[in-house]
Amino acid sequence: MHVPPEEFERRLAEIRTRLSETDADAGLWFGATSIEYLTGFDHIQTERPVALAVTDERIAITVPRLEVERVEENPRIDRIAHYRDYPGGRPIKTVVETLEELGVDRVAADADGAPGTMGYQGPALSEFFEVDSQHWVSRLRWEKSDAEIELIRESARWANLGHRYLADYTEPGAHPATVSQRATTDASRAMLDTLGDRYVPRTRGSGPVTAGYITGEQSRLPHGHTANRRLEDGDVLVTGATANVDGYHAELERTMFVGEPGDEQVHYFELMKEAQEIAIDALGPRVPIADVDRAVEEYFREQGVADLAQHHVGHNIGLAGHEPPYIDEGWDDHCESEHTSYDDEDAVMRPGHVWTIEPGLYTDTYGYRHSDTIAVTDEGIEWLTYYPRDLESNIVGLE
Repeated sequence: MHVPPEEFERRLAEIRTRLSETDADAGLWFGATSIEYLTGFDHIQTERPVALAVTDERIAITVPRLEVERVEENPRIDRIAHYRDYPGGRPIKTVVETLEELGVDRVAADADGAPGTMGYQGPALSEFFEVDSQHWVSRLRWEKSDAEIELIRESARWANLGHRYLADYTEPGAHPATVSQRATTDASRAMLDTLGDRYVPRTRGSGPVTAGYITGEQSRLPHGHTANRRLEDGDVLVTGATANVDGYHAELERTMFVGEPGDEQVHYFELMKEAQEIAIDALGPRVPIADVDRAVEEYFREQGVADLAQHHVGHNIGLAGHEPPYIDEGWDDHCESEHTSYDDEDAVMRPGHVWTIEPGLYTDTYGYRHSDTIAVTDEGIEWLTYYPRDLESNIVGLE
């Protein structure tokens, strides 16, 4: 249920190895997810910057005053500096003073200063130090460890329960918002009752379980919303369920029908389902990532529905809902671009990649999309989500 201590030791050792290969004296991170990945300290990124510095011997963090008590509980951070608030506390000045105390002259940073979150505006770090750009943590997160995959596997178990409740509670006349709230609440209660104090809430992200759907004509928009009307017989639903397990998530989505679907709806459902199977069958170690998207695109062209596909096949998932790499026909070109730090080896799938596989079709009236979370292994793949994908299992609300 938790990232083990030795996992953080491994991550920090890898960062220090990369640091030793540069001219920088410290690695520096402003991104909340990167800070959590390296230390386990999770926080909500606001207008108050947090900065983590890692040297060959020290781990120091700069936080606003309101985070001091929380960060003091972290066993990996040995130096804590704080400022009162923003803007009066002058956060970057505090970061600079902390780095100077550590004897830092040059830093390798994930950004040249804190991000402009919630209206933050502050000086660039390069006004005070020589700054090299690095993306070490975002790249390390591509290949998940066995411990990370187990957390995502646990998320998939509870996502499955949330989705089961979602299907059970869906019927004509019900309001989608209250169905989603009921499924989310009941699955979360079951998760908390089962796991007890093994489950630790996270500051960042939702949870424990979240389940809901896009309804009716909103489903024709890949990022539509829950319509403010009650469910009707004949509605198409694009669902989504996940669970937050120590910050990690699986993704489970299904296309469901309220009542018996029409012939056209069955047609597009089966095309979508076949496209997802083509993509999953193509996954595996050393497979060119772009080729999976191209295989689905070719199938859609053969079926005469390529114009109904609005996005690529999928993406990595873990601490964030969307993480690189992306299963996109342009991924290999992206790796060769002078604007990225990737290379040819980054263009292929590797053991530890955890993918969402979610090709979709979107007509003028409805959308059709399943999403499953699949891990690449040394031998092939492992399905982490397992809710039924067939048509009959996704017809709901029948009397």
